[in-house]
Parts: sequence; structure tokens; C-alpha cells
Amino acid sequence: LKEALITDCKKLWRGPAAQWLACAVVLNEDGSPDWPSLLGTGGNDGNLDFTNNFMQRLGDLFEIQSAEGSPKPSTCRLLQEAFWRIPTNDLNNSSIGQFQPGSAGGPNSSTGIIGNSYVNPWDFVLMLEGTILFSAKATRRLSPKDADRASAPFVVRSHAAGYASTGFEKSQLGEQWMPLWNRPSSISDVRALFGEARIQLGRQIAARPIEAACAISRLGTARGIGSFIRYGYLERNGQSNLAVPLGRFEVREHPLTHLVDNLSVWADRIHARARDSYATTSLKNAEKHLADKLLNLLAKDDPRNPNPTLWQSVLQAALDIESIQKNGVAISAGPIPPLHPQWLRAIDDGSGELRLAIALASAAAGYTRKGWQIDSIRGHWLPLKGIRFLRFNSSKNRLLNDPRVVMTGKDFLDDCAAVVARRLFEAERGSQRRLQLTAHHACGARLSDITDFINGQLNDAKLYGLARALMPLRWDLLTAEHLPLSMQKQRSTRFAGRNKFLDKKNHSSHSATARSLPEEAWLMLKLLHLPGPLKDGRSITADPSIVKYLQSGSASRAIEIAIRRLRSAGLRPPLYFSNANDEVAKRWAAALVFPLSPRSIQRAAVIVDPSLKGTVNA
Repeated sequence: LKEALITDCKKLWRGPAAQWLACAVVLNEDGSPDWPSLLGTGGNDGNLDFTNNFMQRLGDLFEIQSAEGSPKPSTCRLLQEAFWRIPTNDLNNSSIGQFQPGSAGGPNSSTGIIGNSYVNPWDFVLMLEGTILFSAKATRRLSPKDADRASAPFVVRSHAAGYASTGFEKSQLGEQWMPLWNRPSSISDVRALFGEARIQLGRQIAARPIEAACAISRLGTARGIGSFIRYGYLERNGQSNLAVPLGRFEVREHPLTHLVDNLSVWADRIHARARDSYATTSLKNAEKHLADKLLNLLAKDDPRNPNPTLWQSVLQAALDIESIQKNGVAISAGPIPPLHPQWLRAIDDGSGELRLAIALASAAAGYTRKGWQIDSIRGHWLPLKGIRFLRFNSSKNRLLNDPRVVMTGKDFLDDCAAVVARRLFEAERGSQRRLQLTAHHACGARLSDITDFINGQLNDAKLYGLARALMPLRWDLLTAEHLPLSMQKQRSTRFAGRNKFLDKKNHSSHSATARSLPEEAWLMLKLLHLPGPLKDGRSITADPSIVKYLQSGSASRAIEIAIRRLRSAGLRPPLYFSNANDEVAKRWAAALVFPLSPRSIQRAAVIVDPSLKGTVNA
């Protein structure tokens, strides 16, 4: 009977009554009613009827029983308080429902044990008058992502993230992002805006808070709006539905927010798995952490001065989810999707950790002409399949036991040495006896950064996290403009040595550069772990036992083998004996995993054997 009554009212009502009905009720495709959360369930919140309360508040302001309808003595003072917050003691003890949670009263809401619900009647009258503009009839969109209640203006699906009092609520009624203007606007302009109100993300309607924040940061809304306040319709104070403010988002253009699109679809899939009744607590917390970091990034990052820490925190949160997936949780959502190379500029903090992470993440057996990786190092972190590693290698919702996955995520140094040992084992099985790890042509590791790593001057946890998070990067799209500024400067000065004037000018800094080079003993070890021959054609084969000796603390034995191998290849190493303590030996083994650029390889060879100096500029 109710459905039939509402349908008949939709057909017959005209004027203000039809406007109210359009705001309070939405008819779905099958004719069943749905209730936009702004007006509760059809103009009421439980036992509180909004229209009845509206008439009561009018009675508080005007003599409605008189023919003149003159205002009461307190009406002007209340209006000044509503507009300009001029204090008054004329507030009423009455209900306002979900619209002003701070004035709802109850325990601990005032100086006493229980506080009353003090409300300015003008706030309720003007608020309810303003809801007429939020007509839901003209904002329905034929999009599979839109929820029924998302047909109201600026409404998206709820997500318990981005604010402090979040929980795993099941009773959320969606969110509504209310616009704030930074200049006056006419009622006709406002009505036109709400008549077409949507938050557009490309060709799609923003259906979740993260998508809405992305659209706002790209000026994907009508001009004239300065910011949006995010409201969530949540159950608080028992089972009371309250419109809770969840934060403010400025309307500003950010050139890097398109990078969030790389993670948005994957984050939606993770969110769906986290809402499952069988989802683990660790997955729920990790998914919420990722959403928090994304919303925090979109709300706080300054487009004029991007904060690399915010962008790095997003990648770290995504990596935390992938670490949980490694245990077989939510693997149907897939691993971290491919990332655009512009992420490198977003996370650029100029640190040596980032430069080494890029070198490690780009490591592969080789690259095709189109720039695709061949046997990426990512296969040692996760059991993946396919050319682009878009899916987990699983069977019956379980990850397969892949012996190539040797990176556990527990100890960075052990994981790096394990990758080197595994690659040497596979190479020896294929009769190659080389460490098949080649960096992207623009991403080879610096010898100075290797020195800092061996000396323990870098943050291993940060380096390891960035490396694993950057493994999904689209290396085929990488150009010099995407690289961090410190790496671009390195590339731009490669040919400075050909200029005699620059040689003389930089001669004074040669000694400082020499001090930043690794020890000759490690350089000898690295020359045994190259993906190919030297520039002059000399081939140096690897010995898998070297990594085992270094991990066990027998650095002297490893160096002895390296000296013998170098001499057999025709090189004259400057050392006959060397040693290192257990910690340094362990770092030597781990540092072998970082692929060097061809120029760094030749430089290392010249340091080990100065007779090769003529081959550097050959």
C-alpha cells in the first residue's frame, strides 16, 4: 500500500509538495521506494518527524496562530546568532534529529551529568528549507557503480576511513559531500548546480570517498565551489543516525592525483574483501590504513610543493596489504597493479634509499625492445604468473608453493643474499654462471650509494619497502623526466669528463669522490656477479659459494675465490688478502643484488685493475 501511495503521489502532486517528495523519496527501477539519507527515511528519523518539527520551530519564531504571524521578541536575536554567532540565551530545548550532533544533549554533553538539547529554531527552519534544493529526481546516473541512494546530489558510498572515530560499521547510510562557496551565488545558480550535481572522475561518476577526493583535486566540479565538507550518516550514541562531519577537502588542481587511479580499482577490490564476514582483522586494518593514507594524501598534499612522505606512505600501505596477501588472504583481488613511472617523481625525497630502491625494483634478467622486463625480480617476492605479473599463481584460492619466492620480508639483508643465491643457482643450472640481474638503462645503482649501504648509513627498512612497492612500476613507460632529480643530474653530468675545463674545475672534488667508493674487496666481489662480460669482452664467471661464505662470516675465503677468478679472467687485482667482520660480510653479500650501470661497472673494473683505464672511454 505504501509503494502504491508513493507512486500515485509522484504522478499527481505538483508544486512545493512535489519538490518535497522528490527530496524525501526516490523510486527505483522496479518502483520500490528508497530514502536519501539527508532526510532520514522519507522525512523522519525514527520517531522524529521532520515536517512536524519544522512547524514547531516556526511556532517558536512566529505567532502562527495570529492573523499577522508577527515574530516573537527573541526571533531577531536568534537570527543574529544563526547568521553571525552573536551569543544569546534564547535557545530552545528541543530535538533536531541527525542534523546537529553536537547539540543532541545526553550524558557528558555539558558541565553537568546530562545536558539538554539546545537548538536555535532558525537553524532547523533554514536547514529544512535548504533541503528542497537537494532534489534526487534529476541526478540518477546509468552507471553500474552507482548505489540507489547515490542518486541524491553529491552522495557517495560510505567508507569507514579518513577520520578518527572509524569502526567496522555495517549500518552506514552513505556519505554526502556538501559544497562551500568562496563567493556569493544566486539561488538560480545553486538550484542549477544541484539539479545536475555530481562529482565526476573522468567519464565515471565518483562512487566512493577516494574517487570523490580525486575528482575534487582535479577541479571536476562546478566552478565557484571553494571546498567540500564530507559528511557521513553514521550510527552513534546507541542506534541514533547522525550526520557527522568527517573532514574538509579543498577544490584545487593537483597535477599528480591521477596516480591514485593506479590503485583505486585495486583498493575497491580489497575493500570488498575486507567487508566480508570472514575477513581477517589484519586485512580490515590494512585496508582501512590504505584508505586513510589515500584520503590524507588527497586532502593535505600541496600541489605547489608535493610532500614525498605522503606519497611514500600510500605505497607502504599498499605494500602492507600485499604482505598479507602473501599469506593467502584476499588473493582474488590480485597484487598491486602496474604503477605509472611518474610515481618516482611523486615520492622523490632525494635520498640514497630511493635511488637504490629504484635500481633493485628495476632488476630483471633483461629488457625487450619495447621495454618490458624479462624475469623480473618481483617473482622472488610473490608467486605471480603472466608476462606482466597481474595475477597470483594460485589454485583453489591458495597460493602455490613457488621455490623461486625467496624474499620473506623479515630480514632485508638475508632476502637480498637469497635472491643472489637463487639467481646463481638458476644460472648454473642453465650453464651460464652469471648473475642475471640488470637494471633499467637509466636506473643503475651508484657506487656512492652502495658505499652508504655497506657502511650502514641508510635506512634498510625504508629501502626495502620502497623497492618492493616499486616492483610493479611500468618500466616500459619510464623516461628521463620520470626519474628523481638526483638521478637526472647524474645522467646529465656523464659526459662532463670530456670537457677539459670541467675536468680542471672538478679536480678538487676527486678525493672526496674517491672516499665515497666501496672497498676494493667488495668491488672485486661485484665483478664476479655481473650479468655479462666487461666492455672489453672479458668474461668473469661467478661462484655460488661466495655468497654462502659471506653469509657465514668467512669473508677472507670469499675474497680468496674472487682473486683467483679475476686472475683467471686476465685481471690483476690489487689485493692478495682481505677480511671483514660478520656484519660487513653480510652487507657485502646483500649489496651484490644491486645492479650497476654499465659506466659504474667499468669504473669498478678500472679501480680493481688500473690497466683497463683506456677501455672506459672506448
